[in-house]
Parts: sequence; C-alpha cells; structure tokens
Amino acid sequence: MDEGVDISYTKFHDQIDNSPYDLVVPPENQLYVGWTAPGEWSNITVQVDRAGVYTADLLYTSNRGGTISLDVNGKDATGPLTIPTTFNASDPIAWRQWHHWNLTPGLAKVRLPAGKSVLTVHILTEGNMNLAYFDFKAFR
Repeated sequence: MDEGVDISYTKFHDQIDNSPYDLVVPPENQLYVGWTAPGEWSNITVQVDRAGVYTADLLYTSNRGGTISLDVNGKDATGPLTIPTTFNASDPIAWRQWHHWNLTPGLAKVRLPAGKSVLTVHILTEGNMNLAYFDFKAFR
C-alpha cells in the first residue's frame, strides 16, 4: 500500500539495453516498470477516442516468463496472459538476463469505452519482468 512503483529506463552504455541478445531494440531512455513480483499491480490511464476492441502489443523483458492480466476500470478484461521468457543461456553476463528486450504482438485483446479509462496491470506469476509499454491498435 505504501510502496511506490519501481521504474527505470533503457540505457545504451556498457551494453545494458543494447546487447546482442535483444530480440528487438528498445527506444533509448524508454521508461519501464521493473523488479516486479507476483501480487503487484500498477495503473495506466488511457484516453480512447472511439469505443471498440483493441489489441495490445507489449515491449518487455522477462527472465523467467510468467503471467499478467489487465483490468479495465476495475473489471477483469483479459484473464491470465502468458509472457514468454527472454532468458538466453548464451548470454555470458548473468545480470543482463533482465535486459533482453522483446515485443509480443497482439498479447491482449480488450474492449475499451470511449473517454478516459484506468487499466490495471496485475503481475500474476513469476515476476522479474520489465514492462515498458502497451501499444494499442483497433482490432479489425
């Protein structure tokens, strides 16, 4: 209750976020929520011009994989969503396992009303994920 959200940003020095083990190159200085643990959650406020169904891509890292879920305005919108691991045994630098960036297209499909909504991201299992952003697109 009295704990803040752990955030950091992508860094392109000392091969932190520009490693050869990235599956995608993240934007420089991209903020992300990190050091996640099961049971934690964070809110994101979105402004939607047109009500409808949207898909969401996720830019993330995940040392162990795991599951998250999304609520829209306090109601479950997705159920558990599987986050694939970005672990790569070939990387000789152990701490960098938390910085192998990936983009999962179409991870979630949610119905959003027009106007302002609050999305709650719940960490369900495993944790140790860095969640940078969701990119919402109208579902066709």
